[in-house]
Amino acid sequence: MHGVIVGLAWALVALAGLAALVGGWSWWQVRASRSFWPLARAAQACAVALAAVSGVAALAGHEPDDGLYWVYALVPIVVGVVAEQVRIASAASVLAERGIEDTAEVGRMSEAQQRAIVESVLRRETGVMVLALVVTCFLAVRAVGTSAGF
Repeated sequence: MHGVIVGLAWALVALAGLAALVGGWSWWQVRASRSFWPLARAAQACAVALAAVSGVAALAGHEPDDGLYWVYALVPIVVGVVAEQVRIASAASVLAERGIEDTAEVGRMSEAQQRAIVESVLRRETGVMVLALVVTCFLAVRAVGTSAGF
C-alpha cells in the first residue's frame, strides 16, 4: 500500500509542479495556455485520489508512522477549494477595480476593451491557481516524506 500512496504523491508533485510551471510561464508572458487548465485539473484529481487511497488504507488498518501525513495529504484539497473560490471572485474583482457595475456594461464596450478585461481576469485566475499549485506541490513532497508505515 505504501508504494501506491508514494506513487500517487509523486504523481501529484509532478502534475502540480508542471502545471505551476506552465501556468507561471503563461502568467509571466501575459498569454493564455491551452495546457495549463487541464494540468491543474489533473493535479486536483490526483490530490483527491491520494486522499481517497490514504483513507481506504487507513480503513484497512494501515497507518502512517507520522500523523502529520494526514495534514499533507488532505490540505491540498482544502487549498484547491479555497483557490477555486478566489478564482471565481477574480472576475468580480477585475470589474470592480475598473468601476464596471455589471457584465452588461462590458458588453457595450469595444472589442479591444472586452478583450483586455478577459485577459486581466484570466491572468488573475491563472495567478491564483499557480500559487495554489505551488503550495500543493510542497505539501505533496511532505506527504511522501511522512508516508512511511503505510
